[in-house]
Amino acid sequence: MPVNMKRVLITGAAGFLGSHLCDRFIAEGYRVVGMDNLLTGNIKNIEHLFPLPEFEYYHHDVSKFVHVPGDLDYILHFASPASPIDYLKMPIQTLKVGSLGTHNLLGLAKEKKARILVASTSEVYGDPNVHPQPEEYWGNVNPVGPRGVYDEAKRFMESITMAYHNFHNVDTRIIRIFNTYGPRMRLNDGRALPAFMSQALTGQDLTVFGDGSQTRSFCYVSDLVDGIYRLLLSDYHLPVNIGNPSEITLLEFAEEILALTNSKQKIVFQPLPKDDPKQRKPDITKAQELLGWAPKVDRKEGLKVTYEYFKEALNK
Repeated sequence: MPVNMKRVLITGAAGFLGSHLCDRFIAEGYRVVGMDNLLTGNIKNIEHLFPLPEFEYYHHDVSKFVHVPGDLDYILHFASPASPIDYLKMPIQTLKVGSLGTHNLLGLAKEKKARILVASTSEVYGDPNVHPQPEEYWGNVNPVGPRGVYDEAKRFMESITMAYHNFHNVDTRIIRIFNTYGPRMRLNDGRALPAFMSQALTGQDLTVFGDGSQTRSFCYVSDLVDGIYRLLLSDYHLPVNIGNPSEITLLEFAEEILALTNSKQKIVFQPLPKDDPKQRKPDITKAQELLGWAPKVDRKEGLKVTYEYFKEALNK
């Protein structure tokens, strides 16, 4: 292995996004240290990397002290339950990985003189009063509602990251991720896309919450990973939205999935969960101007690949 290969620590490495990031950094010629406690991650997502000399794996919970021997150039903090089903089941772990976990990794970045990118979320905007959401919008979040454990963990993550940047001169980056989809999502993840796909594939009616008029904007995973990669290597330390501004109502989305899967099921309506955002669409002006980034994969194309993945996963 070349001596001068840069080394990157990726937390949440066995998760949906973390595993795709491991692939990308290895493809770009980095040595990758993957870290995950497998609370919501799946070791199968990174098994293909284990034979590679440039990949190493630590089974560890970043909410506890994090030690990685040797040099580190970059840290990407992607460890966290990320779907409502997970963070409603594991509220305290969700708060801890966003607060204590971020604190531990910022300490590690300071010690190693590494640049750190933290994965924040569009959920910091809550149920937004501003549409689409620019980075300057401060959000509308209920701190004591059921979703507060995730939203506020991520808001705290941004605050402590900026504090380490300003007070300790740690080289930091903050990404705000909007709805993302693609292979390696969990079928039982509870978010709209896996829920619709698994319902369609198992012959169940598709469940839409509320009247289905709430909107989401879905970004394909390879586009998101490219945005993350560009942001890490940029010179910009304030938050940047990465997502696909192509907005769709959840009812239209359910209809798209039925058409894609040739399903004969119908759509059934359930009450809207508490504090569920009514609309979600990123303003990606900053990403376009600062990073030269824009999504390339359109939804039709991305859904086709994702559908094939889910079909295979169900057969297994």
